[in-house]
Amino acid sequence: MLLYIIVFILTFCIMEFMAWFTHKYVMHGFLWNLHADHHKKDHDSWFERNDAFFIFYAVVSIGFFLLWQNNILEIGLAIGLGIFAYGLAYFLVHDIFIHQRFKLFRNANNRYAKAVRRAHKMHHKHIGKEKGECFGMLVVPLKYFKK
Repeated sequence: MLLYIIVFILTFCIMEFMAWFTHKYVMHGFLWNLHADHHKKDHDSWFERNDAFFIFYAVVSIGFFLLWQNNILEIGLAIGLGIFAYGLAYFLVHDIFIHQRFKLFRNANNRYAKAVRRAHKMHHKHIGKEKGECFGMLVVPLKYFKK
């Protein structure tokens, strides 16, 4: 049981790196056409092409559930749940807390919440795919905690 908890936590932590890497080199790289609408102020729809990245990671998570269910990978459940938990945290922080796609968590004003908002605001300062910064989500550079 301890192994599964460790794998779950490790997977969740690795997903922060994967989110940073995907955001910096894929979303702001060769798949910018899917991410560009996220950097525009007005959208044609509530959904963005950028939401395709959530679908990708959901499919990866489901794949690990299937590997576990079919007795191919014993720790597949822990990995799948780790990816799912990170996706849920990302959705809560990015889509709900920062971008207010649902009007929840509007009054969160602790140091961490302010730092997350500042870092993400700096990321969206750049409308194009070049010169970006702050590509992660949950791990925020220390400079955004100061003020």
